[in-house]
Amino acid sequence: MHPVLRAAADRRFGVFTAAEARLAGYPDSEIRGAASSGRWVRLRRGVYVTAADHARLEERGLRHTVDCLAVLATLPGREAVVSHTSAARLRGWPLRRGLERTVRLTDPVQWRRGEGYVVSRAPLTAADRTLRAGVPMTSPARTLVDCAREWPLDDAVVAMEAALLRGHTTPSDLTSAVAAARHWPGTPRAARAVSLADGRAESPLETRGRLSIIGSGLPVPQLQVEIRHRGALLAVVDGWYEEAAVAVEFDGRLKYTDPWRDRNAGQVLWEEKRREDELRSLGIRFVRIADADVERRWAPVAGRLRDLLAEPGPAARPFAAILRERGLIRSSDRRAHAAVAGLVLQREDGDWGASAQLAAGRTGGYR
Repeated sequence: MHPVLRAAADRRFGVFTAAEARLAGYPDSEIRGAASSGRWVRLRRGVYVTAADHARLEERGLRHTVDCLAVLATLPGREAVVSHTSAARLRGWPLRRGLERTVRLTDPVQWRRGEGYVVSRAPLTAADRTLRAGVPMTSPARTLVDCAREWPLDDAVVAMEAALLRGHTTPSDLTSAVAAARHWPGTPRAARAVSLADGRAESPLETRGRLSIIGSGLPVPQLQVEIRHRGALLAVVDGWYEEAAVAVEFDGRLKYTDPWRDRNAGQVLWEEKRREDELRSLGIRFVRIADADVERRWAPVAGRLRDLLAEPGPAARPFAAILRERGLIRSSDRRAHAAVAGLVLQREDGDWGASAQLAAGRTGGYR
């Protein structure tokens, strides 16, 4: 590939236009020949990527990024940015499986719909725009509010809490973004999601479980609480009720199928049992909540939790419960976060410098 065209392609993850190819000296007949032979892959009318780059992008989970860039390359003007679900997907936040793959864009001057994409017309301030790895998109707070105006409440809160946990946004940014969108359709539902987002939940299951607890009229537990005995850290429980000395653990499959700290599933199970036995010996009672409980068997779990909270905890407490200010990003989520955060456009030694492939197997139908 001509270095002028290669430079243009590298600015967009390998995506280039027929117009850019012509500027680099490729006649229309050669462009058609490259596409018909399979050396170039046609993404949209007049937009291409080489077959080698296309294979790398598919392998590394960057297809939606490429789809977004391909649509952007066909639009008149330079005001459009990736937004809504597309921006959330590119940032690596957990999304419910099965969400549409339609490319979503926002432009302050035009509305249009085409094959595989929708451009919404809406104001975009300087604070609403950001450039991430060369891809123009809405800011994290604007993205989350735009998604929350359209998504079910639990999906919106899951994404918000993942963004808060990873430091992509702040509660004040979300509040400001809701205020700026106050006259737009769906903003009241976005405001409800913001009011429920805490930022210490470490998985979609923790978020959905807490929302189920709230929906049952039960007290909201403190999140990410250290249990210490004689100064030593015994455990960090997902949820904690101080008066009743009840710990809530959200038990997702990922804990066992992809353990962190280089452990295997058997080690995790054994450590969980030993830890729980030790905490019970101190007078702490437990409720474990799994995906199936939230999805299909919530009433018995809520009833058990209500019964436990009706009884006070032990008067003598040989332990201390200390609230953590922040949650932790676990191992597989760290890998996904690092991959997305490390996206680069430059090619290094003939290969792409980073991957945005997200961790699979998130709990509760999210990935």
